[in-house]
Amino acid sequence: MKGAVSKFILEHYRHFNAATLVDAAKAYEEQLANGHKMMITMAGAMSTAELGRSLAEMIRQDKVHIITCTGANLEEDVFNLVAHKSYKRIPHYRDLSPQDEQELLDHHYNRVTDTCIPEVEAMRAIEDHLYRAWKQADNEGNRYFPHEYFYKILLSGELERKYQIDPKNSWLLAAAEKNIPIIVPGWEDSTCGNFFASYCITNDMRPNTMKSGIEYMMFLADWYRNNATEKGVGFFQIGGGIAGDFPICVVPMLHQDLELDGVPMWSYFCQISDSTTSYGSYSGAVPNEKITWGKLNVDTPKFVIESDATIVAPLIFAYLLGW
Repeated sequence: MKGAVSKFILEHYRHFNAATLVDAAKAYEEQLANGHKMMITMAGAMSTAELGRSLAEMIRQDKVHIITCTGANLEEDVFNLVAHKSYKRIPHYRDLSPQDEQELLDHHYNRVTDTCIPEVEAMRAIEDHLYRAWKQADNEGNRYFPHEYFYKILLSGELERKYQIDPKNSWLLAAAEKNIPIIVPGWEDSTCGNFFASYCITNDMRPNTMKSGIEYMMFLADWYRNNATEKGVGFFQIGGGIAGDFPICVVPMLHQDLELDGVPMWSYFCQISDSTTSYGSYSGAVPNEKITWGKLNVDTPKFVIESDATIVAPLIFAYLLGW
């Protein structure tokens, strides 16, 4: 049974990118109905855009089975969870002068388009909790993935007194409660990754306390083989960059480098993107290019929605949730 948002989409979204949105949502729904598992990849600043308001329910309803995201999306969902009231929105961000930007920095605000993340209330507050988890693992000689440390502090309940939004809108908390796997390639390129690197530089802890990107790829290879069955796994890509490029390569690696037989290709591909193909951008490449790299089949359902992911993704999720 579809709700008002879904009915609006079906009635009015009939052509161009709008029609592709509907086609992609219906095909995603068909993948789930046919028993395929689905990966969602997130680039950009989707957590600061509060995508958790729809993604968290997708996770709770088993419509997402694995996530790949940037380190920024991993941490920024938690930043918003504990410091939302201290965020500053700047609707006129296009009019800011260099002096205006410097003033934001002087007041410890880091801007993401129209939203400023407060350093003290968000970043430094989370740093203390992560440091204790990292240090305990380091002292005990244990090693974990970046997302596992976040799971640890979320599931411990130690952050609950700091929550400033309804926790049902945190996608990372929903993922932790479901214990779904998260792949975070290039985690070092994040605020918390910089925190960790600084502790390693000062010899406060060892770099190998954090499992690496290579180990993430090894984990993903095992996960894919165990979950694809003969059907394959669907691939829903929000934005471009490493969040999408890293995980999609697991299939050709299994075929070409490990020379394994019987591993299915990705069974579905959809990307929300505004990147331009003619600039040589892989993020902007049409899906058919991925056939030449052994990632997709000729008959894989393929969709590109050239639009703003902060608009498109919640609408597709709303359709899948029956809203």
